[in-house]
Amino acid sequence: MALAQPEDFIFKEATGNLGIIGPMAYLSGNGPTMGGREKSIICTVSSKHMLYAWDVQEGTMIWSSPVQQSSITHLATLPQLHLAFTVDLEGTVKVWNCQDQDALATFPVSQACFSLEVCLTKDGPFLMVGNSEGDIYTLTVPELRGVSKVHAFKYTVDLLHCSPDKKWVFASGTHQNILPRVFFTECLLKPSEGKSPLSLSIPFSSCCRACWAPRRTSRITLMYRRGSSKKTGFTTFDLMTERTGGRTVIQAHQVATFLLPVHMESPIWMGASDGNMIVFESGPYLFLFTISGHQLQRFEDHQRTIGSLWADSLHVLTTSMDDSLHVYMWEEEGRYPYLKSCCHLEHIGSDLTPSCYVSKAICDNVSIVCVVSKNRESSILVMYSLHT
Repeated sequence: MALAQPEDFIFKEATGNLGIIGPMAYLSGNGPTMGGREKSIICTVSSKHMLYAWDVQEGTMIWSSPVQQSSITHLATLPQLHLAFTVDLEGTVKVWNCQDQDALATFPVSQACFSLEVCLTKDGPFLMVGNSEGDIYTLTVPELRGVSKVHAFKYTVDLLHCSPDKKWVFASGTHQNILPRVFFTECLLKPSEGKSPLSLSIPFSSCCRACWAPRRTSRITLMYRRGSSKKTGFTTFDLMTERTGGRTVIQAHQVATFLLPVHMESPIWMGASDGNMIVFESGPYLFLFTISGHQLQRFEDHQRTIGSLWADSLHVLTTSMDDSLHVYMWEEEGRYPYLKSCCHLEHIGSDLTPSCYVSKAICDNVSIVCVVSKNRESSILVMYSLHT
C-alpha cells in the first residue's frame, strides 16, 4: 500500500437500492486465503434495516441478513472468528457469522445503545455495550451471555475503547459533566460479587474523542472541547496499576496537554501512532502534532473540507466533501517524516452529483472501501483492491 498509485488499484462500484450505508467494518483479517490470494470481506449496515457482507476484490455482495424490525445503529467485527455484532435502536444486540440466515445469538439491553466494542483477550472474546442509562454490559462471544453490568455514568456511554493489549477499557460520554473512566478489563470479565470493578475517573470533562497509542499500550490521548468558545484541546495520560495499602489501584499520569490556536477550525476526528504524535483534520488540511502541541506537518491534499478521518496503526485515510480520498501511512518506528502521503483517489463513478452526506473510508493491507451518497435514498459502495 505504501508505494501504490491510483493505477495499481482495481476499481469496483456497487450501486442499486442499497439504502444509506452507515457503519462498516472488515470481517476478514489480512492473511492469505486459498491459493495464497488475500481476500477482503467487509460488512456494511444499511438504512434498509439490513446487514450486508461484500467481497471487495470481486465487488459483489456475498450475504445479507433478513430485514430487521429496527434500524441497526452500531457495528463491530471480530475477524479472527469471522463474526459481526450489531445493535439496533431498540437496544437488541445480535451476533452474526455472515453465512447463516439468522443471528447466532441475541441479547436485549432494553435501552438505546450508543457504543459497542469487541475485545479478544487471553480468556477469550467478549463484547462490551454502553447504553443511554450509563451502563456497560460485558457479554460472552458468541453466546451473548451476560458476564457483568456496571453503572459507569449518569449519562450515555458514547465511547468504549479497549487498549491494544486488552488490559484497559476506556469509557466516556460526551456530556460536559462526565469524567471519563478507565476500567481494569479483568474486573469486567471476572466480576467479584459485592465489589465494584477496579476503575479510575480521569479528571478531564467534555471528552469528545479518545485514542489509545497502538505501540504504547497504556497511553491514551483525549480530545476535548471547553468553554463557551468550545476550544479544542488534547491531553495524554499514561496508566498503571500500583499496590497501595494491600490493595491495587489505578494511577493516571498526565504526560502532555495543549490547546489548539483559536483561529484553527475545530477538528472532529483524530488518530494516534507511536504515543508521541496525533493526527487530526481542520478544514481542508490534515495536521500532525506532537502530544505537547508542536506542529510537525500540515498536508494540503484536499481542496475541500475533510469530512472524515480513519486511522489504524499503519494507515490514515481522509475523505473530503468532493468525494476524493487520500491515503497516508505511518513511517516505521516513528522515523521522520513520521507520516507519508501516499496516493490520492478520486471517485470516478458516472454520477457527478455532489454528495448529500459525508463520504467515509476504511482499509486493510490490500484494499480500500469508501461510501459515497449522491442522494438521500441510497449510497454507493466504492471498492479499491490492489492488483495481485
